[in-house]
Amino acid sequence: MALRFSLLVLSPLFLLCCCHGIKAHKGGEDPTTIKTMQDFSGYPIHEEPHLPNSLSLLSVDTLSLQKQIDELSTFSDTPAPSVTRILYSEKDVLARSFIKNLMGFAGLSVREDAVGNIFGRWDGYEPELAAVSTGSHIDAIPYSGKYDGVVGVLGAIEAINVLQRCASGLTVANESGFKPKRSLEVIMFTSEEPTRFGISCLGSRLMAGSEALEKALKKTVDSKNISFLDAARSAGYAKAAPASIKVDFEGNGGHAGAVLMPNRNDAGLAAAELTLAVEKHVLDSGSIDTVGTVGILELHPGAINSIPSKSHLEIDTRDIDEDRRNTVIEKIHHSALAIAQKRDVKLSEFKIVNQDPPALSHDSIIKAMEASSQELNLAHKLMISRAYHDSLFMARISPMGMIFIPCYKGYSHKPEEFSSNEDIANGVKVLALTLAKLSLY
Repeated sequence: MALRFSLLVLSPLFLLCCCHGIKAHKGGEDPTTIKTMQDFSGYPIHEEPHLPNSLSLLSVDTLSLQKQIDELSTFSDTPAPSVTRILYSEKDVLARSFIKNLMGFAGLSVREDAVGNIFGRWDGYEPELAAVSTGSHIDAIPYSGKYDGVVGVLGAIEAINVLQRCASGLTVANESGFKPKRSLEVIMFTSEEPTRFGISCLGSRLMAGSEALEKALKKTVDSKNISFLDAARSAGYAKAAPASIKVDFEGNGGHAGAVLMPNRNDAGLAAAELTLAVEKHVLDSGSIDTVGTVGILELHPGAINSIPSKSHLEIDTRDIDEDRRNTVIEKIHHSALAIAQKRDVKLSEFKIVNQDPPALSHDSIIKAMEASSQELNLAHKLMISRAYHDSLFMARISPMGMIFIPCYKGYSHKPEEFSSNEDIANGVKVLALTLAKLSLY
């Protein structure tokens, strides 16, 4: 869901609802049955949860929120305006402390799991019920911007602050203020970006119970041959808790001037040909929702006067239709085999790192977000996101929905990404009101 603008969107303020067992009342039931149910429960079964009038005057502290966004951007391994914050790096650890402090200042109880997912909870008056959670990530790929993911975490903390200001009873005179029935929780997910270990959404995958990933992480290393477990330990964590494809070709190296073209087994050309094949298969799918990217292409030995003896590619394929995406992956595999045979090189690896199905937002959460937008007089529309989000994996264990806000020219993963204070504040208001609605079920 996004506030209505013609631009692409950025900064998901994504929302998870763990409210299991919420069901719509079916019309046409016997009046006697309805009365019996009402007498037993003590509540009218047709009424929506009551929200106090104080929630009609939501106030977002935009200056403080922007200051927090700016301050968090200073925890970076590259100079401003870019942001680089890699999983378990020194800057990442400092940024995590910053987030935990903000959660504490908001009066949330803070805990952290074994891989660094951070949880800040505002206990409801029925804390034994499943919580309503919202959150995003703060890790950033090299030379990206300061808004992606960050708005979803800092904005979520501010949404809690907004509701707590309503809870204080200061917003509207003579009113008791808002109090959540279900606990509200802000989650900062570990490593949504796949930068360091090549696997996106590590924290949410593990929360969703990916045993295969947990086993794989015991053997996973980064580009400097540092294992995931060692990196986690160095950052103070005890243990490990889009379809991506890794491809390796092996050929024969040699001097660029000594080996004639007909006699070459060039692993670099095999990689280049497969790169073009990826584009062809994606376009041939016939859908604009199918995308493919060769984001990494490495040649060995990497000298201008040396024929590449090895090549390594990492391919990202995405689609809202799982079967169509899997067909593209199969065609890419067939092309890799054919290219290896034609160029007399060895296809030494074709490995699908992760191959995850799309996830659908839950109707009950969509309706709550739409109602909140309408009550705030904000234009909105339903939309599809083709990016990887932690919500993809949380949807496996809980109803899920996402809120998006506009950004400048649709820029993301680059220093120029930008969302205005007004758009961020509107997103926070929609999030706060949606959390309030869901927390009272």
